[in-house]
Amino acid sequence: MQKAMTATRLIATFFGAGLLRPGPGTWGTIAALPVAWGLHVAGGFWALALGTAVVFLLGWWVTIQETRGMSDPDPSEIVIDEVAGMWLALWPVSLGAMIQGVPITALWPGWVVAFLAFRVFDIWKPGPVGLADRMHTPLGVMLDDIIAGALAAMVVAAFAVIAHGVMGA
Repeated sequence: MQKAMTATRLIATFFGAGLLRPGPGTWGTIAALPVAWGLHVAGGFWALALGTAVVFLLGWWVTIQETRGMSDPDPSEIVIDEVAGMWLALWPVSLGAMIQGVPITALWPGWVVAFLAFRVFDIWKPGPVGLADRMHTPLGVMLDDIIAGALAAMVVAAFAVIAHGVMGA
């Protein structure tokens, strides 16, 4: 039985990206990328950071609404959590582009590292990511991806230090 496309479902599925198969989480992560770019272009790192916070809070709320009365606390079509996590993973890229005064797309290796690291942490669920996932609550749905995004951001920052510090690029 397919649920009607309400406003909360539209947000939870990030405008339908979570309905794509296979790999709705990956589709949600991919769909997050152009919007992250748009936020950065519109207001730099601060717009992306604010957008991440808003999407986290909004995602928590819509996840509560969408999972109410369901046996599955984390249905795969809810991907707003991937959006928040991916945007957080891009924070070092956005901040670096803003500080250097270059287009965020010029830092494309950071985008690739952020995407790959985020997906690895989101799928593998090591340590605190898995702890949040096992909460089996709407907050846990959002937190596991925020933690995965924070870990991915650390990987991005480490790669940037290696690439720009050690290699002098």
